Amino acid sequence: MFTRLMPAMACVALLSACASTGDSAAGMPKAATMAASVAAADAAIAAGQPDKAYAHLKSASQAFPADKTPWVRMAQMRFDSKEYGQAIVDAHEALERDPDDTLAHSIAAVSGLRVSSKALGELTRKNKINGDVKSEAQDLAKLLRTSLGQDDLVPTKPKAPVKPRAPATATASAGPAKSPSSSNDPFDALK
Repeated sequence: MFTRLMPAMACVALLSACASTGDSAAGMPKAATMAASVAAADAAIAAGQPDKAYAHLKSASQAFPADKTPWVRMAQMRFDSKEYGQAIVDAHEALERDPDDTLAHSIAAVSGLRVSSKALGELTRKNKINGDVKSEAQDLAKLLRTSLGQDDLVPTKPKAPVKPRAPATATASAGPAKSPSSSNDPFDALK
């Protein structure tokens, strides 16, 4: 009977050893709260260990799958380290959890523009562009104007009219002062 139970007991022992629930493979315990995870990530950043901070946030994203906080923080970290592709991915993960998050939208938009401008710069440098770049840029500017609802992408301030200065000594001896005319001639006051 012992010889029949021995293989079954060995199988149970093997399966129980494989069923550990800790994150011992990553070398970090599971975070108890989101605040503890963010604090651990901040401490790792302060210690100059961005990879460890990212690992803490990644662990928090798995422990709290509905929370956008670790994804926004990871997107910001990737953006700051100029890893724009990964910043876009992390920002989109945050937007899946909160579609109204302004910071995540901003990170995704600016990262996308930086990736695009870098690619366009490389293509221009290598002269491998097919089509007219100027017309594509104009089309993009038109699209931006339409989406912003403005005629000008960069509105210019109207210039204030230049008022002619009357000479200090000439006005007393010249007689009655003439009213400034509608022209912008700075010598009208001298006539």
